[in-house]
Amino acid sequence: MKFHSSNLDSLRTLYINQLRTLLSSEQQITEALPKMIEKATDPQLKQAFQSHLQETHTHEARLEHLLQQTAAERKPIKCKVTGAMINVAEDTLKDTGDESVRDVVLIASAQQVEHFEIATYGTVRRFAQILGHADQAQLLDLTIKEEGHFDQLLTEIADRVNPSAQKAA
Repeated sequence: MKFHSSNLDSLRTLYINQLRTLLSSEQQITEALPKMIEKATDPQLKQAFQSHLQETHTHEARLEHLLQQTAAERKPIKCKVTGAMINVAEDTLKDTGDESVRDVVLIASAQQVEHFEIATYGTVRRFAQILGHADQAQLLDLTIKEEGHFDQLLTEIADRVNPSAQKAA
């Protein structure tokens, strides 16, 4: 597994690397969400995506703040995982004709990204704790809770939307 830097010589360096990668992930999500809002047909799903877009802007700002606190470069490091998940979602959506199935694809794709984010933020939060950055760990924990809340909302919407997709021709 190759990380984005060949000079990861300390936990602090890895921590900063992962914050910069998370920043890229949030930026990619910010770009993808308007397209998802446009493609969603379920009103509650559209609203959930719109709300999460605003939340994602907050997550970006938090990450920039954390990077500023660590006196690190704030330039994002491209998150290939998020990019790949977005590409797969876009490809799947191209092959989806039924509106209810399209909403299911949007929900499933968004949840895959959320699960990745929750796991990554959890890892980075632990790094912050080990490095003695309790205040940063608290901010990261807040983001984890917000991502988890969005994931739960998507599950509730899926419970209502998924049966409709089963009936699609």
